[in-house]
Amino acid sequence: MFSYTFRILSAMLCLSLVFLTPAKSVAQSKQITLEDIWLNGTFAAASVPGFNVMNDGKRYVKTENNGDIKIYALNTNKEAGTLLKASDLVYEGKQIQLADFSFSSDEKKLLLLTEPQPIYRHSTLYVVYVYDIASKQLRLLDPAKVLHASFSPDAQKVAFVKENNLYIKDLPTDQVQTVTNDGLKNKIINGNCDWVYEEEFSFTQAYQWSPKGNFIAYYKFDESQVKEYTMFFDEGKEYPTEYRYKYPKAGEDNSIVSIHIFDLNSKNNTTADIGPEKDQYIPRIKWTNKDNELAVTRLNRHQNHLELLLVTANSGNSQVIYEEKNKYYVDITDNLTFLPDNQSFVITSEQDGYNHLYRWNWIKKEMTQLTRGVNEVKDVLGVQTRNGQIFYTITEDVLNTAFYVIDIKKGIPKLLSTQKGTHAISPCNGFSYFVDRYSSDKQVPTFKLIDAKGKVVRVLEENKRLQERLKEYELGATEFIKIPNREGVALNAYMIKPANFDPNKKYPVLLYQYSGPGSQQVLNKFPLDNYWWHQMLSQKGYIVVVADGTGTGGRGEAFKKKTYLQLGKLESDDQIDVANYLGKQSYVDAGRIGIWGWSFGGFMSTICVLKAPKTFKAAIAVAPVTNWRLYDNVYTERFMRKPSENAQGYDDNAPLQMAKNLEGKYLLIHGMADDNVHLQNATELSKALVDANKNFDAFYYTNKNHSIYGGYTRYNLYIKMTEFLLNNL
Repeated sequence: MFSYTFRILSAMLCLSLVFLTPAKSVAQSKQITLEDIWLNGTFAAASVPGFNVMNDGKRYVKTENNGDIKIYALNTNKEAGTLLKASDLVYEGKQIQLADFSFSSDEKKLLLLTEPQPIYRHSTLYVVYVYDIASKQLRLLDPAKVLHASFSPDAQKVAFVKENNLYIKDLPTDQVQTVTNDGLKNKIINGNCDWVYEEEFSFTQAYQWSPKGNFIAYYKFDESQVKEYTMFFDEGKEYPTEYRYKYPKAGEDNSIVSIHIFDLNSKNNTTADIGPEKDQYIPRIKWTNKDNELAVTRLNRHQNHLELLLVTANSGNSQVIYEEKNKYYVDITDNLTFLPDNQSFVITSEQDGYNHLYRWNWIKKEMTQLTRGVNEVKDVLGVQTRNGQIFYTITEDVLNTAFYVIDIKKGIPKLLSTQKGTHAISPCNGFSYFVDRYSSDKQVPTFKLIDAKGKVVRVLEENKRLQERLKEYELGATEFIKIPNREGVALNAYMIKPANFDPNKKYPVLLYQYSGPGSQQVLNKFPLDNYWWHQMLSQKGYIVVVADGTGTGGRGEAFKKKTYLQLGKLESDDQIDVANYLGKQSYVDAGRIGIWGWSFGGFMSTICVLKAPKTFKAAIAVAPVTNWRLYDNVYTERFMRKPSENAQGYDDNAPLQMAKNLEGKYLLIHGMADDNVHLQNATELSKALVDANKNFDAFYYTNKNHSIYGGYTRYNLYIKMTEFLLNNL
């Protein structure tokens, strides 16, 4: 669904990367303002982008402010030459403004992406050019904007998607091969994902070159039976622009997906045998190390039976080489790496109750568990097949993240990180170097380049300037605590108290949460979601508390999947328990407890204020789901099954069914062009509240999507939320 706190919002909130360093009395310190947070960049932190490392693993390229692309030594950061000058990027007298670029495998050519045009939330159309580095020749790939341009492994061809069809351009001859010709908007898609696959299976390019480039495998989505949703954009004209797209809601028909393999030599298109069932998902395809073997992941509609098919490219024939069943659901990841023996691969699985690494040999039918324990594997960063090493991160004590490497044959893990906190690791090409973004509740984020043994090669960024600026502010300390729910389970939480906290006074409390399946907000790191706004509220006398309830991640499968078939029930029970627990503390005003959240968090804040009207005085919901029948089927059915199979689970936990219970103050906010959680969720709830004769506040942002941003939008949003809390909590 929302990829744990909506991706675009998360990217924007990366500005909040700091550690509080009290240095003055509260009376002397500056007060945080919304202008500081959203307009002036007062708390903006320096960051380090991932390195575009070259094939030798020792050099990287970077786009300079003047548009040049230069080469640097990775270990010393010394300039090692200029790859491309911006002055060379002139096509037919027009200066090209570079948005992004990618290398060919031989590093002799570049694909230059320009004039980006976003589609939905995760795909982007570009005008694409091919640049020959040696000759400085610049050629237009296609006159139109295209999707997913990529070089073939031999760098002689470029594949791309245009108007729902897949094409291959031969660079030496400039000839374009039409791979498909049946693409049609809202009917047939080739080589690109439909909306729900893009959103819920987290990929957009729906084709892949084989290892040697003799084949290209691609998805075909037949979405002709998928129902349409309509949005309207107000553009200052007499009539709004109508936009229709295919969106399968819970229980409704999906696209029929087929996998095809195009032979570049024979020009034949072969259909892969993925079985007779049409009502299923194909969440991944991946070539093995062999040029003619394609692995296809098949998942049933309930998403609790996963199979890996091995497809022969020329014939399309397939065989099942791995399967996994789960009484709840199977999570889909990219953690699949085929090993050089051509008969085994490395995967992650929750089959022992916690997410761990496994090696499966499909010829010998041997499963080897590589990692164990309650510390779950979080991210697989890559497999160095040359020496049989897997680099990965794990959750330690739920709150911390550590960086590890393990030898596949010996099965002995080795810790590469030493500091407690959160390590977000970005591998560099070749796995010789990694960028470690480290932070904790006591440490502003630092960026270091480390080698494969965990040794620091050089410090990339320490954010000293920001840390000095923070001395001007008196901020409330972040305190990690545990709060019991009604079953006696200790929930991880953190609390921000006012810097001048007086235990003899009583304070209003604002809860913030996301609560979606597998998410985690209570982590030993910076930034914490909405950190600066919460600090601003603490300066105004509020205590802010964030608690990860039942269903969140890092605590094993049983804790995460306990919410199965009843999304919202146990999660809201836990937030209510947290509020009631806090209300019993001597320093809390039990009559002034509020809750807010965005997306799944907005769904939760809405349930809580309706389900426990005596507990919560106020609630804010931004872009909430108000009935899971209105959300997409891949996400919703993963946790709830179809409405026809679980009507009670849908209805008992739907805010739409609880509107009559509203007693507290309620602010409902939604973007009118939200293609993810539709405006329909808000308008249906608004109607239900009016029908129940309930007073509430609502605001809708014209032409804004799920993240509600752009221009002064986010600033305006937080003004509204701040005023609402000051007036009602």
